[in-house]
Amino acid sequence: MTLLYQWLQRAARVQGNNKALVYRDNYLSWRGLLHRVDRRAQEFKAMGIRDGAWVGLMLGNVPDFVILALALSKLDAAIVPIDPTTGARELELMLTAAPLRALVTRPRGSEGSITASGQTAPPPTAPTPRNRGNRTTVPPAAFGGSGGALAAAAQAALGTSAVEAGAEVRRRLQGTLLTCSVFKRDTPDVDIDPIAILFTADSLGDPKAVLRSDKNTIAAVDHAVAMLELTTASRILVAVPLFHAYGWDLGLLPTLKLGATMYLEEELSARRVGKLVREHDIDVLPGTPQMYAELARLPTAKKLEVTDARFIAAGSRLEDAVAEDFFDKYGVRLLSCYHSTEAATVAIDRTGKSPTSVGKALPGVDVRVTGADSKPVINKDGILWVRSKALSPISLGPYDVETKGKGANGRAAKTPARTTTSIGSVDKQGWFRTGDRGKLDKTGRLFLAGREDDVVKVEGKRVALGEVEGCLESFPKVKQAQAMVITDPLAGAMVVARVVAKSHCGAEEIIDHCARNLAPYKVPRRIEFCDVI
Repeated sequence: MTLLYQWLQRAARVQGNNKALVYRDNYLSWRGLLHRVDRRAQEFKAMGIRDGAWVGLMLGNVPDFVILALALSKLDAAIVPIDPTTGARELELMLTAAPLRALVTRPRGSEGSITASGQTAPPPTAPTPRNRGNRTTVPPAAFGGSGGALAAAAQAALGTSAVEAGAEVRRRLQGTLLTCSVFKRDTPDVDIDPIAILFTADSLGDPKAVLRSDKNTIAAVDHAVAMLELTTASRILVAVPLFHAYGWDLGLLPTLKLGATMYLEEELSARRVGKLVREHDIDVLPGTPQMYAELARLPTAKKLEVTDARFIAAGSRLEDAVAEDFFDKYGVRLLSCYHSTEAATVAIDRTGKSPTSVGKALPGVDVRVTGADSKPVINKDGILWVRSKALSPISLGPYDVETKGKGANGRAAKTPARTTTSIGSVDKQGWFRTGDRGKLDKTGRLFLAGREDDVVKVEGKRVALGEVEGCLESFPKVKQAQAMVITDPLAGAMVVARVVAKSHCGAEEIIDHCARNLAPYKVPRRIEFCDVI
């Protein structure tokens, strides 16, 4: 059994019938959670899932995600969380980067991809955009929720892959509508036995599988627990996705390590989150600046009676106006945070008094900023590097799963020799080049200042604008394209595009093309036609 299941056993022994997991109007005690995990572990074992297998969980923030992840932990299998709304192209790259022994999919996804007779069903059509003159805007709702059309389309593509790969077993998990497909695939030969494999994007926009070992997992959770002063009594609301490293590191891991109580929420709406925060006296809330901005706009916003609330903002820049507005409405200071999939939690402004800074590096985490000559600089913008025990030792890209021990970007097989460390890799002294730019002041406070590459954040996830532009220009009727990110006061950050057309075409055609090849959050919400770029 791996680390996570050991934490579960200890919490069940100490906490007993205390609440472990709360979802909507139901809850599981620690003993009840352990019982369900043990049953699922037996079921997985009967399917042939063994020690060392990599198993994907294509689920949202539902209790089944937690139960199945811990069941895999008991079997010494590696947990591979995957966003249920992943697009077909990106999903194919992810499965190449991390060949899975098995994959669990949600009810609607599995029903959309594989029929009762075992045949692949055709994918549903993409959402219909709205026309606005020479611009087309896709309704935000079309991209939200795990049961959307794009999610089902991705699942349909996955179903085709499953049939072609020749699944050994494809069955429903007992008592659920979840489907588990088991494949004839070998686990890649890497230097560690990962307990989890978390996906992010590299500087080109391709999926990168970050392998988490037991040692850096312990370091990641210990750093966060110490800095945030979390305890067994902490009530942690996880509305950010558990399949994202941010929700994993600041939601699931502290809950298991401490035996605290986790409140799960799949519907990321300000009204729903605000209701849960007030009803359950939530004192720990990992969130995004956009979520806090929406909470501050609620007409029901009022002061919270919570002692030592730790409401964390990460994923994008926290603006002064958002932080001050939230404090005025709720009486709680937002804690700006710097977190990455590869290095976990790096820095937190524990005082909450300087939103534009992400605070000082956590104890046990080293941060430096260098110029182009690799020499450290103070009070100047430069390249941001991180070194800590929480840093993941290996990452795999989609093209070299056979690579062994190649550092953080896993691309040595196809990248020419370099005299400098590339973005996303680790140098000989153990410093990880994050790809972010930042500034350290004389007191050690860190200020983020954008990226070295064209990667931006949308919904807390990395988007390489070059990838979006490449997808747009691969459409036969598009001559040239330019992608950018804008921030809407209501909808938050979104990708938009300017396009030079080769021949007459509608914005709907272009957006449909992107929807078939990109993750939902990467698809341009607006297309503007122009003569030159």
